[in-house]
Amino acid sequence: METFSVHPFLSFNLAVVLLILGKILTLNLGVLRRYSIPEPVAGGFLCIAVTGLLWAVCDLRVSFDVGVRDFLLLVFFAGIGLKSDIRTLLAGGRPLVILLILAAVFILLQNFVGMGLAGLFGIEPRAGLMVGSVSLTGGVGTTLAWAPIFAERLGIANAMELGVAANTVGLIAACVIGGPVAAFLIRRNALKTPGGGELDVGASHEGRAVRIDYFCILWAILVLNITVMLGLGLHHAITAAGVTLPAFVSCLVTGIVLRNLLPLAPGRAVRRVWPGVDDALALVSDLSLGLFLIMALMGLQIWELNGVFLFIAAALVVQVLLAVLFTLVVVFNAMGRDYEAAVISAGFGGIALGSTATAIANMTAVAQQQGAAHRAFVIVPLVCGFFIDIVNALIISAFVG
Repeated sequence: METFSVHPFLSFNLAVVLLILGKILTLNLGVLRRYSIPEPVAGGFLCIAVTGLLWAVCDLRVSFDVGVRDFLLLVFFAGIGLKSDIRTLLAGGRPLVILLILAAVFILLQNFVGMGLAGLFGIEPRAGLMVGSVSLTGGVGTTLAWAPIFAERLGIANAMELGVAANTVGLIAACVIGGPVAAFLIRRNALKTPGGGELDVGASHEGRAVRIDYFCILWAILVLNITVMLGLGLHHAITAAGVTLPAFVSCLVTGIVLRNLLPLAPGRAVRRVWPGVDDALALVSDLSLGLFLIMALMGLQIWELNGVFLFIAAALVVQVLLAVLFTLVVVFNAMGRDYEAAVISAGFGGIALGSTATAIANMTAVAQQQGAAHRAFVIVPLVCGFFIDIVNALIISAFVG
């Protein structure tokens, strides 16, 4: 089997092209807007289809070098922090705790389902954890961390393949279900939507025309880069203290601190002279998220599904249905049955099946279509990128023991 590696520069430009195609498809296909399918997903699926066809027909594996992907994620979360008002964050205290409890309960359900299905297929039951919260809630990082332990301690030799394949399918499913779930909840419950407002990420499809000039973009880039640098410094300090957290959490926290405690970040005076700075921050953050998610989809290697396809397919069908049912019946009602709850429900698919970036992309697609939901954009990243990793690690340890 031949492997073709694409140069980083070409990979980046292909990501740009795919994001443009995704935007064009979203603007011209009403069904994509109606169900709030994220623009990067529309473009990324084109790439998956082509690389999958090359693998199936020509026995050719195409590998993209997307090293810049992780930096784009840091820029995105720095922008989220810089757009977060501390008053909104404080108001989200109780919903944040509720969402964390719901996510913890769902982790338990995921793992019981995964172990039960593994037993039905005649596989070591704890191998089912690799198609449970290890790969789905935990993501690829948690999968890579736990797979060697499963192989050495439990004798599950294909733990890595199971986890990577489940993460691949879960990420795709999370991209697809978020928008339709929110659209269904909004329509079924006749929810009142803002229909506009200043978005945390991106700009509304049919919103007001904003004035963003040369200096607005420069100020936005400068502030984002400073936030990322300070966030990485905080991340290194946290790591040195023996605490393991994703780097984007440090950038998110740094952005929140700068936005609310320092008068010139981006600063009242700056926003007074260049009122479009906040819009520029949202635009650059949106581009960063779009390119990150495109590159994440480009990096998926669907040939990893080969050999464990039947078990993975059965497990993921059940896990996706469980996530949708849990979101509709439990999450939406527990989070308040309002528009913010519907947006959080769109993001819960990312928490349960994909990644933080997937959750935010789903919520962004809904907000661009229906209006701003500021509290959701603070609560979900903190639960998905910070608290849930700690809870998940404790639960996995208990199941492995």
